Amino acid sequence: MSQDQTRDRLAEVLTEPLVAAGLDVEAIEVTPAGKRRLLRVAVDKDGGVTMDDIADATKEVSRLLDDSDVMGEQPYTLEVTSPGTDRPLTLPRHWRRNRGRLVKVRSSGDTFTGRIVASDEQGATLDVSGQERRVAFAEVGRARVQIEFNRKES
Repeated sequence: MSQDQTRDRLAEVLTEPLVAAGLDVEAIEVTPAGKRRLLRVAVDKDGGVTMDDIADATKEVSRLLDDSDVMGEQPYTLEVTSPGTDRPLTLPRHWRRNRGRLVKVRSSGDTFTGRIVASDEQGATLDVSGQERRVAFAEVGRARVQIEFNRKES
């Protein structure tokens, strides 16, 4: 089975039970690691995930994998994590969960940075240098949260 097929099967096995537990599966990666493989499953939810959420998700993923043959006979290491800060904003829920954060957006040949003020299923409103700017998700080529080390809460 190819890595893409394995990832698709993993998504089939893991997504519904994790959604039932209140978690979204944001990414599934299977990478070779010597004689083993590394299975990394990133989960998230509104308000962010806690260490308890990660521990519960790890137990559930482990149980689901034990009950299926999706990983085959080759040994693997399981890592359940939250998405990294460098994850691209690709779904409406990513924008919603990052309200108030600064994002860099590439859209239809234009690149700008703004703070997410609001979002819905079609797009987001950003504060760009004091001016509100609406961007439709269909027009976004790429968007990422910008790390702010000295941000003062307003």
